[in-house]
Amino acid sequence: MVQSNEIQSKLDNSRIPSHVAIIMDGNGRWAKQRGLDRSVGHQHGVDTVHTITESAIALGVKYLTLYAFSTENWNRPAAEVAALMALILNSMEESLFMKNNVRLLIIGDVERLPEEVRGPVLKLVERTAGNTGLTEIIALSYSSKWELTEVVRKIAREAIEGKCNPEAITEQDLDNHLATAGIPDPELLIRTGGEQRLSNFLLWQCAYSELYFCDTYWPDFSHEDFCKAIFDYQQRERRFGKTSEQIQQTT
Repeated sequence: MVQSNEIQSKLDNSRIPSHVAIIMDGNGRWAKQRGLDRSVGHQHGVDTVHTITESAIALGVKYLTLYAFSTENWNRPAAEVAALMALILNSMEESLFMKNNVRLLIIGDVERLPEEVRGPVLKLVERTAGNTGLTEIIALSYSSKWELTEVVRKIAREAIEGKCNPEAITEQDLDNHLATAGIPDPELLIRTGGEQRLSNFLLWQCAYSELYFCDTYWPDFSHEDFCKAIFDYQQRERRFGKTSEQIQQTT
C-alpha cells in the first residue's frame, strides 16, 4: 500500500492525467554505481513497477504505459537480453493483476519474443481482459518506428484491396491502426534517469503530451516522485495550438 505524502496533498484530484506513459531508464547505471551487475538493477526496477502501478491506482490514473523493452534492446549482449526476458516473465504475477483489478495489454512486435515468454504473457492478457480497474500497457519489443511502419503496411494493403481511398485517409484512420487503438493518448510522459529524449517511444501518441524528465534512476523512483511529476503536470497550461485567452474562455 502506498503512503500519502506532502506533494500528494497538493494535487488537484480533478486534474489527474488519465493516461501516463513512462520511459523507465537508469536500471543499469543504478547497479553500476553500487558495483552490482546490471541484472540487479533490472530486478530492483521490477519492484518499482509494482510500486508505481499501485501509485497510479491510488491516484486514479486509468492507463499506465511502461516502456519495458525496445526493438533496439535486442542489440544488447545476449546474456543481458536473456536475463531481461526471464525477468519480464517472472515479474508478471497473475495474482498481482487480479488482486488490483488491473487489465494487462502488450504492445510491440511480440512475434520476436521467445515462445517461453510470449505464450505466458499473452495468456495473462487474456486472463485479465475482464478486469475493470487500471489498464497497464507494457511496451515489449516495441518502437514507434516499428509501429508506424506496421500502420503504413496495413493501410497500404487495404488500399490495394480497394477497402480505402488513399486520398481520404485521415489522422483518425492512423489512430485506428496503431497498437494503442482505442486508448487515449498520454497526457503526461515521464522519463527517469536524467536523459531527455523520447527514444522511439509513442512518437505519434505523444505529439501533445507534457514531458517530464528527472534525474532519479528508475529503481529509486518512488510514489512521491510520481506525485511530483503529476504536480508539475498540473502547473502547466495545455493549449493544443490555441492561445491562453482561448483556453480561459472554455474553462
